[in-house]
Amino acid sequence: MSLVAVIEDICLLLFVVSLMGAAAQDLRTMRIANGFSLAIVALFAISSGAGVASGRLPVSSPATALVCATLVFLGGAAAFAMGAFGGGDVKLLAAASLFAGAGHILDFLAITAVVGGVLGVASLAGIRLGQAAVANGAVPATRLQGSVPYGPAIAAGGLWVAASIGWS
Repeated sequence: MSLVAVIEDICLLLFVVSLMGAAAQDLRTMRIANGFSLAIVALFAISSGAGVASGRLPVSSPATALVCATLVFLGGAAAFAMGAFGGGDVKLLAAASLFAGAGHILDFLAITAVVGGVLGVASLAGIRLGQAAVANGAVPATRLQGSVPYGPAIAAGGLWVAASIGWS
């Protein structure tokens, strides 16, 4: 196995670890630290830089991934402005989109949306999710006003991407 393959595999493993850490923190505190998103961006830069430098990856691949992540960020920022998404969720979603790239972005967003929907339904059903969980006796309309930790949904989409990319 080449050094570049090892670097790419380590970056992919740390991507998974970062996603899991962000999901766990979001469940505990309803917040996602910027460090998780920044770490994922740095891991993408290292992985794609090594791939491009070795010739294993065309320059267009990281460039299109950056375009996809920018579009996801802009959509997430619009959702944030409407109060539908948290700021940490937007940043984590955009950062994870880098690893998804153009080839896996639709799968990533679909898995994230499905798992997010399941979390929303669970919240409506009265299952306590994160710190912002509403008391068991609340009516469904009241539960809709509570927040749903979306980090676990983003992590699920990212894990799907990591499995799809595979190890070298």
